[in-house]
Amino acid sequence: MHFKKLFLPIFLLVFTTPIWAQKKAISAPSKVELLKKEVLKSLDDKKKNAQEMVDMVFSFSELGFQETESSAYLINILEKNGFTIEKGIAGIPTAWMAKWGNGKPVIALGSDIDGIPKASQKPGVAYKEPIVEDAPGHGEGHNSGLPLVILSAIEVKKVMEREGLSGTLMIWPGVAEELVGSKAWYIRDGYFKNVDACIFTHVSSNLGVSWGDAGNNGLVSVEFKFEGSSAHSAGAPWRGKSALDAVELMDIAWNFKREHLKPTQRSHYVITDGGDQPNVVPSKASVWYYLRERTYEDIKSMYDEALLYAKSVATMTGTKVSHQLLGTAWPGHFNKSIAEAVYKNITQVGLPTWDSSDQQLARAVQKLVNAPKKNQRGAPIDGLATKLDTLNGPVQFSMGGGSDDIADIAWNVPTVVLRYPSNIPGTPGHNWADGIAMATPIAHKGVVSGSKVVAATLLDMFTNPTIIENAWDYHKNVQTKDVKYIPFVEATTPPAIHLNKKIMDQFRPQLKKYYYDPSKYKTYLEQLGIQYPQLEKKGL
Repeated sequence: MHFKKLFLPIFLLVFTTPIWAQKKAISAPSKVELLKKEVLKSLDDKKKNAQEMVDMVFSFSELGFQETESSAYLINILEKNGFTIEKGIAGIPTAWMAKWGNGKPVIALGSDIDGIPKASQKPGVAYKEPIVEDAPGHGEGHNSGLPLVILSAIEVKKVMEREGLSGTLMIWPGVAEELVGSKAWYIRDGYFKNVDACIFTHVSSNLGVSWGDAGNNGLVSVEFKFEGSSAHSAGAPWRGKSALDAVELMDIAWNFKREHLKPTQRSHYVITDGGDQPNVVPSKASVWYYLRERTYEDIKSMYDEALLYAKSVATMTGTKVSHQLLGTAWPGHFNKSIAEAVYKNITQVGLPTWDSSDQQLARAVQKLVNAPKKNQRGAPIDGLATKLDTLNGPVQFSMGGGSDDIADIAWNVPTVVLRYPSNIPGTPGHNWADGIAMATPIAHKGVVSGSKVVAATLLDMFTNPTIIENAWDYHKNVQTKDVKYIPFVEATTPPAIHLNKKIMDQFRPQLKKYYYDPSKYKTYLEQLGIQYPQLEKKGL
């Protein structure tokens, strides 16, 4: 009788506890804190690893969908550390998924790897000097995020193996983020179907995280291709039907349309094909649009109207039109429970210790780019950050801004974005100047600090099931209670893997001459002959 009374509550306890907590629970806070201290100390000792990975990916300077060297290099590191790799996911040759462990929870760790066109720039110098003129470069800092993730994952993996912790680490790259060209495809093809939580990282100038509506815009990226018929531009222009006329009328129509769009919209375009030469009426021409807004409904409305305008100008010019969705991103919304866990570890890790050389370079670059005196939150911009950001909740109102396709994952899986301090405050963004810090001690120190935060948060999540339980409660009952994710990507929409191929084919042979060789040089700065910080050009 006493046995039956005792057995029932034990039975209920075991079978109502999450599966991942049953294998071996390390729930005592003191034990978890000891494990964190151990991992943070280990990551302090991995500064050389951080520097080498960050510098290596920086030197590859690859654009979206063409990140072959970066992916191969990072995959090799993960394979050597026991991760199993699935390559070419979602039909994208440079995309991959690395996994280690078994059971729940499955925690995804990601960051972007692509660069910016015409952003080639020597690191550590306070003036413009490309490594290869007009070549791509890391003018966004995407060379640093996956090294951060990999460092933290490897150290946490060691603890999990030794302590018998159940769980799965899943590492993945944000391919072609600048084209918002991969993450919605990952979701479509089911790669996040069984994931319990996602920690994403993105380069910044402080350690920070936020939750709720991020205040940014979602978008569709769409290219319109017009086809007419050629003719001699002087001999018989009346016999031609100009595809370029259609492109120009499309752009004129959309520019008039802007007056009647909400002030939160952002729309911009480039003419990707304007014809071959002036003496031939262009039979083919194309234009590429980014259409951004704050809600799915408003993005969809802009997209539908752009399709209508394209058909209308095709009718006007006697041409035919087709379109292709090249990328997409939802507006960002991030998870409260995970953000709170991350921020707690941010306060424990703190900002890196910047030395006088770091601050010298930062202030010289801020002067170079005429940086504003204050950031958008009113904080002064003067050198590198020495005070932590606060934990920010949902924006009350936003006029809109940039986009990131991590939002497509965040609308399907509880997700946060850790911002880490590897770049200089006040730079323009998407600019050669944003590459100056990205293979210097500033970037290296920021990556180590960020890796500590990620590692500590992983240990919290693997040992405290409440974090993920609360994350899903927020995801289901707050974030997606009234807003349901509707993808722009259809089942047959191919990823735009043709983009940037011609550019990389042109510049890769020249860039290869400058790939970092860690067997010969301690740092990429040393390989390039740069004395850090180099504030003026030599010989001037």
